[in-house]
Amino acid sequence: MTWIIAKYLMTAAIVVAASEAAKRSDLWGALIVSLPLVSVLTLIWLYVENQSTEKLASHAFYTFWYVIPTLPMFLVFPWALSKFGFWWAFGGSIVLTVGLFFVYALALRQFGIELIP
Repeated sequence: MTWIIAKYLMTAAIVVAASEAAKRSDLWGALIVSLPLVSVLTLIWLYVENQSTEKLASHAFYTFWYVIPTLPMFLVFPWALSKFGFWWAFGGSIVLTVGLFFVYALALRQFGIELIP
């Protein structure tokens, strides 16, 4: 139980640090959050918890493919924010990302990559 609490605290500290950096500097905040910190932490936690190399490799492989359809959101959100306000831009960006994910998953299925079980 102590290990789980430590993982939560370390992971939360990184998220809080990133949001605090973003308050002070858009550039540095964006740089920090663009780093794959959650993915790297997950790989570390899996390794420390003695998961197989196949599990680690599989996680990294799928992370790569899942990131790609999320990228357009970061272009659409700033544009929509100035036109529709935060919540509509945020909601629309989520809907766009989900839609792109399903289209992307269907396209990748033709190449033998299954993103939706």
